[in-house]
Amino acid sequence: MSLQDRAAADPDDRPPLTNTMVGRVRLPTLIFIRWVAIVGQLAALLFVHAALGFGLELVAALGVVGALAVLNILTALRHRGTLWLSDRDAALYLGLDLLQLLALIALTGGIQNPFALLVMAPVVVSAATLSRRSTLLLAVVAILGLSLAAVWHLPLPWYDSGLDLPSLYLTAVWVAMIFAVVFIAAYVSSLALESRRMADALAATQLALAREQRLSALGALAAAAAHELGSPLATIAVVAKELEHEVKDLVPPDSAVHDDIALLRGESDRCRAILAELATRPEEDDTPYHRLPASTLVEAAAEHHRHEGVDLRIAVTPPPGETAADQPVTVRRPEMLHGLGTLLQNALQFAASTVEVEVAWDTQRVRLSIRDDGPGFDADVLRELGDPYLSTGGRDARDTDEHMGLGIFIAKTLLTHGGATLSFGNRPEGGAEVVVRWPRAHFESVRSLS
Repeated sequence: MSLQDRAAADPDDRPPLTNTMVGRVRLPTLIFIRWVAIVGQLAALLFVHAALGFGLELVAALGVVGALAVLNILTALRHRGTLWLSDRDAALYLGLDLLQLLALIALTGGIQNPFALLVMAPVVVSAATLSRRSTLLLAVVAILGLSLAAVWHLPLPWYDSGLDLPSLYLTAVWVAMIFAVVFIAAYVSSLALESRRMADALAATQLALAREQRLSALGALAAAAAHELGSPLATIAVVAKELEHEVKDLVPPDSAVHDDIALLRGESDRCRAILAELATRPEEDDTPYHRLPASTLVEAAAEHHRHEGVDLRIAVTPPPGETAADQPVTVRRPEMLHGLGTLLQNALQFAASTVEVEVAWDTQRVRLSIRDDGPGFDADVLRELGDPYLSTGGRDARDTDEHMGLGIFIAKTLLTHGGATLSFGNRPEGGAEVVVRWPRAHFESVRSLS
């Protein structure tokens, strides 16, 4: 997965990776919230009419509340059990709630009614759970409804003399409600979107790490298979050799039997050689084969990402008094291999001809510097590299379906989990540079931090 995020699609129009349901909102939850609203509306109407003695169009108001109750009953009977609503269906559901609330407000004083601020509730719920498109539509409905309720409404239930509020004050209330709907919806929508982005990106990180762990487990399985198959293949090789001696004097030299036996011996020897190679790649942390020098770690991470026409150069820069043989050694960790592999894949993908990796260390730290001679990072997004679903746009994009900001986020998450810090920049002579630094104690730790 590429992480040099030169181009990206708008993430708000993509379904979240972690969303395995049909939609984002459970219908039983909305039904329960609607019952709470119905009970609250009935209690408010009866209190105003019976306790306060204010006059209001009680029959019409109760009819509006009753219509919502009937609709809720029919919805509950039609859809039993847990049902996840799609973005469109959930928006329609909230839209009906919003229209019912606007009608009730118009019957009870319009924007003079203190409960008019509840119009924001469906919009806020949409902002927290649904797409920006649905939230925008509900916000428009709320603004239009409040505007109509400000102009056309029945008198506010009050004492006989009524409540006469200045028109300037009512205009200010209307403006304040419009701004509240817009601001709160935008604020909640932005926070919810960031939360969904982070959750999706972390899910992608877990999938990437699980893939690397499965590959490591596959290596261990291959070593076990090599050990188990070694004895049967050795027996086949011995039997083939004995058959060759037995038929030497019984079968003419030009017979195809000799060729078949020779082929059988050769293939069995080849299988034994392959299995012997697999057996020398154990994945146990306490074996010397599982520990890699820093430069070998880079080679292993870049193994599957090399490009024809792009030269990968690994330079070892020891501190004074040491040689390349003294470089730090680390455990072959899936998270480290995947993180470095993503960085190297990106550099190799965008390099014009050369990628240079410098391995340096001292008594305290280990540093890997990955430099390419490609176009470099976009200057306007350099500070934001590491955020999931980073949208850059306006660049030469390759594999644009992968350029969602996840690559760099996953690499950074996996490497920092192992104690590393990453910095990104552009070289003065052109090209990108990524520097990864570990405390030497973390780098040389024998335990995987995953």
